[in-house]
Amino acid sequence: MALENLLLSYFPDLDIVIKDFILNILTDESNNIRSSSEVFDAIGELLESCSISNQCNVGEICDRISKLRRKEEPGFKEQKEKLLLEDPIHIASSSPISFNDELTFANCIDLRKSKVDAKKLEKVERRLQQKQEKRLLEQSITQNKSNDVTATVSHRSNRREDQCESRGKNMSRDVNIESLDISFGSKKLLTEAKLHLTPGKRYGLVGRNGVGKTTLLKMISGGQIRIPSHISILHVEQEVTGDDTLVIDCVLASDCKRQKLLEEEEEIRSQLANRDEGNVSNRRLGEIYDELEAIEADKAPARASSILYGLGFDDEDQKRPTREFSGGWRMRIALAQALFLKPDLLLLDEPTNMLDMKTVIWLENYLLTWPSILVVVSHDRVFLNSISNEIIYMHSHQLNYFAGNYDQFEKTKNEMMINQRREYEAQKQFKEHVQEFIDRFRYNAKRASLVQSKIKMLEKLPELKPLELDAPVVLRFPDTEKLNPPILKLDNVSFRYNDERVIFDNVTFTADMESRICLVGDNGSGKTTFLKLLTGMLDPVKGERHAHRLLKIGYFTQHHVDQLIMDINPVQLMELKYPGKKYEEYRSSLGRFGITGDLALQTIRLLSGGQKSRLAFAMLCLMNPNFLILDEPTNHLDIETVDALGEAINQFNGGVIIVTHEERLISMVCKELVIVSDGKVTQLDGGLREYKAIVDKEVLDV
Repeated sequence: MALENLLLSYFPDLDIVIKDFILNILTDESNNIRSSSEVFDAIGELLESCSISNQCNVGEICDRISKLRRKEEPGFKEQKEKLLLEDPIHIASSSPISFNDELTFANCIDLRKSKVDAKKLEKVERRLQQKQEKRLLEQSITQNKSNDVTATVSHRSNRREDQCESRGKNMSRDVNIESLDISFGSKKLLTEAKLHLTPGKRYGLVGRNGVGKTTLLKMISGGQIRIPSHISILHVEQEVTGDDTLVIDCVLASDCKRQKLLEEEEEIRSQLANRDEGNVSNRRLGEIYDELEAIEADKAPARASSILYGLGFDDEDQKRPTREFSGGWRMRIALAQALFLKPDLLLLDEPTNMLDMKTVIWLENYLLTWPSILVVVSHDRVFLNSISNEIIYMHSHQLNYFAGNYDQFEKTKNEMMINQRREYEAQKQFKEHVQEFIDRFRYNAKRASLVQSKIKMLEKLPELKPLELDAPVVLRFPDTEKLNPPILKLDNVSFRYNDERVIFDNVTFTADMESRICLVGDNGSGKTTFLKLLTGMLDPVKGERHAHRLLKIGYFTQHHVDQLIMDINPVQLMELKYPGKKYEEYRSSLGRFGITGDLALQTIRLLSGGQKSRLAFAMLCLMNPNFLILDEPTNHLDIETVDALGEAINQFNGGVIIVTHEERLISMVCKELVIVSDGKVTQLDGGLREYKAIVDKEVLDV
């Protein structure tokens, strides 16, 4: 009441809408407005617009409001001087709005009817929202930093191999780890598991998002799991640094032994040219030549160039500095380094992310002849089927091994589950039957010995546990209202970033609420640029974009996951990005994408890549889009979630345009397949089969 009186003492004719708006801001404890500067930041501009006719000193008003706010705080000691109003209060004239039968209270607080420019009110609200977001973020980061968790590991290796290792006699290339335990905080990932890896095997490591596949690879490459020291390990997880090093040189320099020998050769040649002591130098130079010949150093440039070419770098690209390439392309350079080095144990985590279909097929063919141990984590079922000859299934805190590729694993696993269920049910029925006999004749003296034998028999039966089944993955996009066509159209559109290179020339493209369009094409062909033209993020240099006035596009980008705030939890992130909704709405939206229970309250940084992707989907759907544009949405998802995404797209009653190289997803959802190439956007009538034929021919040419 005191604040209201103070405001009206300065502004007797203050619009009731503005007055209520200001009072709500000042009295809302979540805004935490106390000092004069905070009051001015919050409402100063608004008061200035009200004071034009009154000639009031806004700074003085903010100072008095600040003092009044501090008086209201608990424990404040009343000062001797009392607040005196300088002007009378004119309550009757404070509201210029006249009420009638048709005008409700809700109508009265419509900001559009206020005397003050609505844009200024919106600006004040945005400023307050930013302040709340900053404070919430700071509180969350402080809170979550105190809850940091790390992965821990313990294991027992083969004693005989350990003894040979200590004597320097262990030349085995096998990896045998017994009783492997890995925990992440309080969560157990593996318990007394066995890790057995054999040269010549190409392992596909599979399991649900969050079971610890990436953590296991990091433990192996980071040295927490003790692997024999003579086994070289390489884990492709980080892109190379962008600097002035040429791409081809970056790959060649990764072979430290070759690089060191070449540098030593250069140094000795320099010494000999200066007529320094030559006997020792000449002898060492001969040794260097022998070593270089043994490792086939002369063939290295051609081999490195061939690998880079297969990964999409033409001759010109290979001679460009690494800093000119994006993160996705620098990750390809890191992959090229790994393939070039040929380690004894190669660990690949989602290697097909950011690759186009042509590069994926080339990589499949290259890995088929991999001579040492290969362990691959991938969501791409077709890729795993092509390269894997054994599957490691991470489930129930164990590592289970299945011969064959992914399809064979799935068939064998399903048969095992059926048999285990039968065994469990049969034993359960048998136990119940025997227990019924025991209960019936327990106190019958004539059958006492028989009852005792039955009891002993039950005690000796092995205990079969019920099957631990993974909960089915269900994703669901919110239903939306149908829009009448035309929905989205590009009409004779051309686009270029500069005059030197035209990206699109005279493209016409139409999509509606029934569309299920898949865009394919080489990386760099312009698929993401085309999506930005569709969303309106980029304007065409020629032609027009037409969109329905009620169109709401949900745009999922390749880098959606990277843009999440990692030090808060999913619910806090949703409150931050979409304030004003009920807590239950946030939880419901997260639940539609499998972020349930404690997972919704866990720090985002601790979520797996797939869980972060599902969170990004939930964020996207909170705006209730009626049209989805998805750019490589399968990155980081597990195989089951990719299938669930396909089902969710099919059930969504809005339009969908998707960029993906995931063959299974394309076959599940695609009604139209469009190739982006050479500045054109062309529909392929033959669909995926026609595109694969084109790609296979290009791979053969490579």
